[in-house]
Amino acid sequence: MTTTAPEPRADERVLRASPWKKLLGRPELGSVVGAVAVFVFFAIFADSFLRATSLATVLYAASTLGIMAVPVALLMIGGEFDLSAGVLVTSSALISSMFSYQMTANTWVGVLVSLLVTLAIGVFNGVMLTRTRLPSFIITLGTFLMLTGMNLGFTKLISGTVSTKSISDMEGFSSAKSVFASTFTLGGVDFKITIVWWLALILVATWILLRTRVGNWIFAVGGDLDAARAVGVPVNKTKIGLYMGVAFGAWISGQHLLFSYDVVQSGEGVGNELIYIVAAVIGGCLITGGYGSAVGAAIGALIFGMTSKGIVFAEWNSDWFKFFLGAMLLLATLLNHWVRKRAEAIK
Repeated sequence: MTTTAPEPRADERVLRASPWKKLLGRPELGSVVGAVAVFVFFAIFADSFLRATSLATVLYAASTLGIMAVPVALLMIGGEFDLSAGVLVTSSALISSMFSYQMTANTWVGVLVSLLVTLAIGVFNGVMLTRTRLPSFIITLGTFLMLTGMNLGFTKLISGTVSTKSISDMEGFSSAKSVFASTFTLGGVDFKITIVWWLALILVATWILLRTRVGNWIFAVGGDLDAARAVGVPVNKTKIGLYMGVAFGAWISGQHLLFSYDVVQSGEGVGNELIYIVAAVIGGCLITGGYGSAVGAAIGALIFGMTSKGIVFAEWNSDWFKFFLGAMLLLATLLNHWVRKRAEAIK
């Protein structure tokens, strides 16, 4: 008796997905739908929303959040959180300002010292996480509390008040301001330089995630830590690098804060870390890690910018802003979940 050999099964790794399934599989799809809905909503209910100057204001608000949301998104894809990200922005600005003022140095010296110290704090978070194996929530909550106290304590000790001294008359201030807080004109409309920083970070982060081995490591450690370690992924180095990425974003944001206003209040930044996480989640990042995109986080930041400024343009009570932000978080999460389920159901 002869038996018929079973037909060889196609390797699922080389199966071609349909364009529709590829589209549904994109993490940022839900945030794109949400961004379009928010844009149309305020275009209808806020008369001045579609003005070029208004859109420039929206992009500025989105960029100041997006500079941090992008590296936070990469960290979340890697399966971790950073609750110290908000106050780290303020710490970066304070270090730069107080070092320049106390040492009567060129402000660029303070900027570089701030970069080194901020990156060191990122390394501290990463090393503590990988050495202790404690949850990142606990590690970065501790860092958050320490930085909050140090920001206030050192500022009052050195300056005698809760804010830094003015450094606007110091050498190098104008050139540093042109890099971190300048304005450029395009088509007769003024735009802030933070928009350029934001776009650059989106491009670099997307390239890392989709075109480099490091991107594969990030998805691997966020998806299954033990499996990633078993196949040789440098888990510890990857996580430390992700925390350094968040620190780098905090440094950029901190320098913008300093050179925009000249002085820095030591209590700023508290609570902003939650908004960064909200932007990343709205953009499609999973709380559990292993899924998301830099573009999605950028769109989440754009939704935040449109909502925060759209409420002002519509002349509504800004006290309702947090309500809208929470509603968007829930709706975006539900939409992203539905999109993923639809993508999985399509053969």
